Amino acid sequence: MRAGRVKHNTIKQIAKNAVPVTEDPNIVYKKLRKTIKEVWNNEVSGIGIGVPGMVDYNTGMVFDIQNIPSWKEIPLTQMLSDEFKVPVYVNNDANCFAIGERYFGEGRKFDDFTGLTLGTGLGAGIIKNGHLIPDQNCGAGEFGMIPYLDHNYEHYCSGRFFRQYDDLSGKEVAELAQQNDTQALELFSKFGQHLGNAIKTIIFAVDPAAIILGGSVSNSYCFFESALIEELATFPYARSIKNLSIIPSQTTDIAILGAAALYYEKQK
Repeated sequence: MRAGRVKHNTIKQIAKNAVPVTEDPNIVYKKLRKTIKEVWNNEVSGIGIGVPGMVDYNTGMVFDIQNIPSWKEIPLTQMLSDEFKVPVYVNNDANCFAIGERYFGEGRKFDDFTGLTLGTGLGAGIIKNGHLIPDQNCGAGEFGMIPYLDHNYEHYCSGRFFRQYDDLSGKEVAELAQQNDTQALELFSKFGQHLGNAIKTIIFAVDPAAIILGGSVSNSYCFFESALIEELATFPYARSIKNLSIIPSQTTDIAILGAAALYYEKQK
């Protein structure tokens, strides 16, 4: 868990704590509350929360949070608003990435883009007309779950793809690629091809002006950029590719800024 106190465009303080390994959801909540209190002061006027799971947009109820098995159905907005007496906004973490880029990063240049997080999974947030598209469960843009080849896009377009190389992480494969390791470079080339196919699906679905890449794997963009562009060149509508910008995120602490952006978005 990471919490930050954000004022205007600046993170003033950050706190972090490990998520408790427990079957008791209240223990997890108490640790979250503690983490927030470590950065809290009386000037705080709202709380934004990004979670790796589904959220009922209207009630702030979170469901089936990845990596927190005990959180199956938690009324997080109500619990935090009762506790801290300020408005609370909860959304999927991939949506937080997209809205964070819209307010603080590369997305400030675009009213229409898709944010893709390339990490342990493949997440996406969709910005249309300058705002997150309205949905019911904060799950629009779950392109990673779309069937692809013998699995789905997330299997081929996230960090888990690199585990086939001696069970190494994406970071470890990137370190080998920096040393011109042939197998590592070939693996990144295949990754770029698969990601290109995922982006073609995204273009068919929402036709964005830009794709902004985040997550740990995006730090290795230089190793899969050419394969990605080559795959996109096979898209049937050349104009769509010509007008598409693909930009790796440069925004530090985007998870915290994205959560804060949920609050800013609601003030408009």
